[in-house]
Amino acid sequence: MPDSWSLAEVEATVADYFVMLTRELNRESVNKRDHNRALQRVLAVRSRGAIEFKHANISAVLIELGYPYIDGYKPRGNYQDLLRETVLARIETDHLLRAAAAAAVAESIAAVPDALAWDDVLVPPPVRERPSDRVYERRSAGGAIVKGVNYLEREARNRSLGAAGEEYVLRLEHARLWSAGARSLADRIEHSSRERGDGLGYDILSYETSGQERLIEVKTTRFGALTPFFASRNEVAVSAEAGPKYHLYRLYKFDARPKLFILPGSLEESVALDPVLYRASLA
Repeated sequence: MPDSWSLAEVEATVADYFVMLTRELNRESVNKRDHNRALQRVLAVRSRGAIEFKHANISAVLIELGYPYIDGYKPRGNYQDLLRETVLARIETDHLLRAAAAAAVAESIAAVPDALAWDDVLVPPPVRERPSDRVYERRSAGGAIVKGVNYLEREARNRSLGAAGEEYVLRLEHARLWSAGARSLADRIEHSSRERGDGLGYDILSYETSGQERLIEVKTTRFGALTPFFASRNEVAVSAEAGPKYHLYRLYKFDARPKLFILPGSLEESVALDPVLYRASLA
């Protein structure tokens, strides 16, 4: 099996991924196995695993460009320069994908999902894949600069989504303390960003069962666990100052079945920070 993917192979794989992503953003069902089988018929020398790996590479490119990704294809880096160039070219002409992404990140939340039990919501923080020897061609240090909409940043500014995520966490926190027998503490939980303004560096003042304060910053996305989030300089500074009292709650898949992972302590220690805003991704 050849290692280097041809332009025709890459174009076919990117086109297939974009069709699936557009359908997912439009809340249509997608059968990934059927798509993979169809691609195998076109790419006769590529296995199911090779195609899945290339789809995971596309996820990594899209995240870097500020686009959502297909959650079933965990981002894998060290992709071909050709792949990035093909994705960029396809984005320029794929009006359906851009329209679906714009609609998905701008949509308001009609109702806050029912808060499930902690055991049903809380998961360990995901681990980003490290560079692998299974890549086909290492990226060069450079790369095209993309001009256009950063849909992930636009979603982060969606006030309806942010408010819904905070309300969801308030309910979870109340249930956590109530079930632990700390009912007086549960009744003292404060929606700080609403009651005292959004410049505190956190959204919610909650408590440990010991009575110690738990400062919670909530970041919510409709997309997958490895979707980068955006943190202000103030949030980064407050997380460092508060140390173990600070907790970033990352809610993801919020429109479907919400999941949550928690990053305690200083953000400088728990994530890789890109100082453009900051954009934070799992290290």
